[in-house]
Amino acid sequence: MDMKEAMHTRHTVRKYTDQVIPAEIVTLMTQRIDENNRKYHLNIKLVTDDSSAFGAVVKLILAKGVKNYLVLAGPDNKDLDEKLGYCSADLMLYAQTLGLNTWYVGGTYNRKSVSKKAGEGRVIGVVAIGYGATQGVPHKSKKPSKVSSYEGAMPDWFKNGVEGALLAPTALNKQAFYIIGKGNKVKITCDNGVFSGVDLGLIKYHFELGAGRENFEWVIDF
Repeated sequence: MDMKEAMHTRHTVRKYTDQVIPAEIVTLMTQRIDENNRKYHLNIKLVTDDSSAFGAVVKLILAKGVKNYLVLAGPDNKDLDEKLGYCSADLMLYAQTLGLNTWYVGGTYNRKSVSKKAGEGRVIGVVAIGYGATQGVPHKSKKPSKVSSYEGAMPDWFKNGVEGALLAPTALNKQAFYIIGKGNKVKITCDNGVFSGVDLGLIKYHFELGAGRENFEWVIDF
């Protein structure tokens, strides 16, 4: 399975089995994490065999069996949320290629416990990771015309990019973004309150994967 296939097959999974992640898979994930940390100056960590990321009530209702997770953290700056959203998208899809399931969590995790695991930097969320009890189901999605527009004849790469963006997980599944294309230039806006930065990173990664990064350039305005 490649990353594009993973983008179409990855769904949110909240319940996990007791199957241990093999050492070789942990090594591959750690290497991918290290690459992202070096490139974007972050402090993402993989925590295994630890169930303290969620409180008792959340574990009872939502996060059953979660014992492995990514701590999403980094030096506090204005771009941190977007960078962590972008890198978490890469790591979730990479995990999918390795046969793992994931769940991005931005609000219902145990902040005190997770912050201790992070060590340095500001924590913006966690990603539960492991072998799901199921493979999850596709989330409800808006129509492409509701989240995008293109000036002139819309090229295939733009259509594919929007399709990819709609597959991205967003906070409360609001998909509160809008993508505009003109020639080979693309502008994106996102308005989802405190989650806007993270959502922006998640959506950008998925759009790039769907469209092909070589086909366009991001712009702030036209």
